[in-house]
Amino acid sequence: MSTTTVAKPQAKQPGKGGRRLSLPVLLLVIAGVLILTSIVRLISGADGITSTGQMSTALRLAVPIGLAGLGGLWAERAGVVNIGLEGMMILGTWFGAWAGYQWGPWTGVAFGILGGALGALLHAIATVTFNVNHIVSGVALNILAVGLTRYLSKFTFDGVPQGSSKQSPPIDSLGTFSIPGLSDALVTLNGKHWFLISDIAGLLGGLVTNLSPLTVIAVALVPVTWWVLWRTAFGLRLRSCGESPVAAESLGVNVYKYKYIAVIISGGLAGLGGAFLSIVASNVYLDGQTAGRGYIGLAAMIFGNWMPGGLALGAGLFGYTDSLNLRGGTTNVHALILLLAILLVIGAAYLLWKRKLVSGLLTFVISALMFVWYTSTDEVPRQLVTATPYIVTLLVLSLSAQSLRMPKADGLPYRKGQGK
Repeated sequence: MSTTTVAKPQAKQPGKGGRRLSLPVLLLVIAGVLILTSIVRLISGADGITSTGQMSTALRLAVPIGLAGLGGLWAERAGVVNIGLEGMMILGTWFGAWAGYQWGPWTGVAFGILGGALGALLHAIATVTFNVNHIVSGVALNILAVGLTRYLSKFTFDGVPQGSSKQSPPIDSLGTFSIPGLSDALVTLNGKHWFLISDIAGLLGGLVTNLSPLTVIAVALVPVTWWVLWRTAFGLRLRSCGESPVAAESLGVNVYKYKYIAVIISGGLAGLGGAFLSIVASNVYLDGQTAGRGYIGLAAMIFGNWMPGGLALGAGLFGYTDSLNLRGGTTNVHALILLLAILLVIGAAYLLWKRKLVSGLLTFVISALMFVWYTSTDEVPRQLVTATPYIVTLLVLSLSAQSLRMPKADGLPYRKGQGK
C-alpha cells in the first residue's frame, strides 16, 4: 500500500518578488500627488513649483541622470553591476567636449558615446573575463576617469583660446525648439494659476518647450530599451544572463558575448549622458561636471526596480529636485516641506490602518515636526536646497528598499562551463 503526498503550494513571500504597481494604480498615485502638489501651491503661494520653466529645467537635468540609469539597467540586466557609471559619464563629458569644439556638437555627441563605451570595455574585461569584483572594478574606473581627464585637459585645453586645464573652449549649440502652438498655449494656461489645470499645463508645457534634439533622443531611448529587452529574442537572451547564466549557457547562449554587449551599451549610454552635460546643459567641459550624477542614475535605476518606466520616473524626480538649485530654490523647497508633511500624514494613517502602531506613530511625529518647521519659517537655508537631490536619493532608496527585486545573478561571478 502506498501513499501519495501532495505538496501544498507555497505562499509567495512578500517583499522578495518586488510586487509591481498596476498601471491604473500607478496613474492614480500620480494623480493624487498632482492634486496634493496643486493644493500646496495654492496654500504656500509658491507658483514656481509647477511652472513651465521649472518643469523644462527639470527635464533638462533629468536627461543625464536617466541616461546613466539606462546604462546601469542594460549592464545589470545582463548580471554586471556597473558602479563605474560615474567614470563613464566623466569620459563622455571630456571626449564630447574635445571633439565638439573642434568638429561640431554632433561629432562631440558621437565621441562622448565612444568615450563612455571605452570605459565600459575596461569594466567588462575586468568583470567578465577576469572575474574582478564588480564594485572594485567600478570604483577603480571612476578614479581612473577623474585622473585621466584631468591629465588630458592639461595637454589639450590649456593654452587654447578660452580653454584651460579645467575647462574646454566653448562648443557650438545643438539648438532648441518648442512645439508651435501647443507650447504657447500651455505656458498661457500655466500662468493662470488655476487649481490642478495650471499644474498639469506646467508639467506638459515643460515637455514641449525649449527642447534640445538630444533630449528627444534620450526620452525615446526609454521605450526603445523596454522594447529591445522585453520584446525581442536578443533581449530575452541578455536578461537570461542576468537571471541564470548557467541555464542560459545550457540553451546555447554565449553568456560572455551578451555580457560584453550589455556593458558596452551601458557605457555608451552613460557617455551620451556625459556628452549631454558638456554640450547641451553647458556648452563647455568643466572639471567635476558630472557632480555624482552617475551614482544618482544608479539610484534611479534601483528606485525603478530595474525597469525602464520606473527608472524614468526616478530620473524625473531627481531632476526636479536638482532643478530647485536653479529656480526659486529656497521658496520652492519650503513649499515642498508642506507637501512632504501631508504625504507623511497619509503614510502614517496607512501604517496605523495596517496595525503597525510604532511605525505609524513615529511617522506621524515626523510629520508634525515638518508642519512646525513649515509654519515657523518663510524659507529654507540655501545649503539645504543644494543638498536636496542627495537627500531625496537616500529617502527614496530607503523607502523603496522593501519592494525591490534585482536580477538574481546580478554581480555574481561566472565562468564559462561552470554548470557542467
